[in-house]
Amino acid sequence: MTKKDRIRNEKQLKKAFARASMHKWGDEFKGSDSWHIFKVMAEFVEGFERLNKIGPCVSIFGSARTKPGHRHYKLGEEIAYRLTKSGYGIISGGGLGIMEAANRGAQRAGGKSVGLNIMLPFEQKANAFIDFDKLLNFKYFFVRKVMFVRYAQGFIVLPGGFGTLDELMEALTLIQTEKIARFPIVLVDRAYWSGLLEWWKKTILPEGNIDKSDFEFFHVVDTPAEAVAIINKFYKKYLLKPNF
Repeated sequence: MTKKDRIRNEKQLKKAFARASMHKWGDEFKGSDSWHIFKVMAEFVEGFERLNKIGPCVSIFGSARTKPGHRHYKLGEEIAYRLTKSGYGIISGGGLGIMEAANRGAQRAGGKSVGLNIMLPFEQKANAFIDFDKLLNFKYFFVRKVMFVRYAQGFIVLPGGFGTLDELMEALTLIQTEKIARFPIVLVDRAYWSGLLEWWKKTILPEGNIDKSDFEFFHVVDTPAEAVAIINKFYKKYLLKPNF
């Protein structure tokens, strides 16, 4: 960047800050914020009305980028199939990858296949294995996450990225702070999660930022049989109910 370009940029920034200081930000955005409240309410109402009728379900998370044929995709489909045969419905994020695998497994087993799709700028496409009457589209991530937790009797977490980690941490935080009832959380593929768990044990735990007992909130497995067994064992002790 030349000296002339820097001077021009500085002048443009000064003008922008000067214009910004003249605005009354609260007044300018007040109307827009008020309308957002009604949009959020509408998503909550539709979600509560439709999901309140689905019965016991397990939410399955994982990467949207996982391709059919990948071993993680096959794991997700098989876990969903076995859970459905055990009497649970399956809730996924509605998109492709692990989400598609979960819905495919549920549909193959003849059970309830729910998709909570999120509308994104690049238009996440809902997969073809969601029951027609059980596809919901959300604009707001936080409303969608409430639905995942509120109507799940367990979480199956397969390998994924930031979104999967966000959903996992949300569930762990809510259980740790007793904002929701405790329910089983199962991480699938020990090798994939080992680095994260090691960091928790060697860095966060010694600092006192989590407690040793927090590791009891989740299980780590490698096979569909192990994952389903943990969910079933937990609910031999408790009545199935929404996580209100």
